[in-house]
Amino acid sequence: MITFNIKDHRKYNIQYNQLLICLLPVLVINTLLHTATAAEVPSSTVKINSSLKTDPMIFTGKSGGTVKSDCGYISDKPSQVIEVTQDIRYLRLNVETQGKPNLLVVGPTSRFCVLSDAYSNNQAQLSGYWPIGKYSVYVGESSTQQYHYTLSISTSNK
Repeated sequence: MITFNIKDHRKYNIQYNQLLICLLPVLVINTLLHTATAAEVPSSTVKINSSLKTDPMIFTGKSGGTVKSDCGYISDKPSQVIEVTQDIRYLRLNVETQGKPNLLVVGPTSRFCVLSDAYSNNQAQLSGYWPIGKYSVYVGESSTQQYHYTLSISTSNK
């Protein structure tokens, strides 16, 4: 039994089961809110190391979004999350769309923006050394239009 003192010095006794019945709706609502928040986290996280099971790894989706950034129009959520589990001496990301794609990669210590151009045949590509960490990859567009994209991830430097 729990005893609460109220200002008028009367004592109210509440049993544990009454307290639990009062708190149950709060606990249920809290659980539902946290479940909804967890669903917003990208479900497409891929763990990679220097030896990919399939090289290149291919991912598809829709480019662009409603968020105007210094790297074009992107989605408010990453297109892909890459978790590098060991340092990779060479890793290449290449994205193709029917539009003019941009590639924004936000890593543990740095941020890279790659814009497509005529020289790259309107593809955006980022390659080099990738240290251990999680990287959020946004496939953006130079315009507000959205296109289907193909993102390839490779450790081959050919």
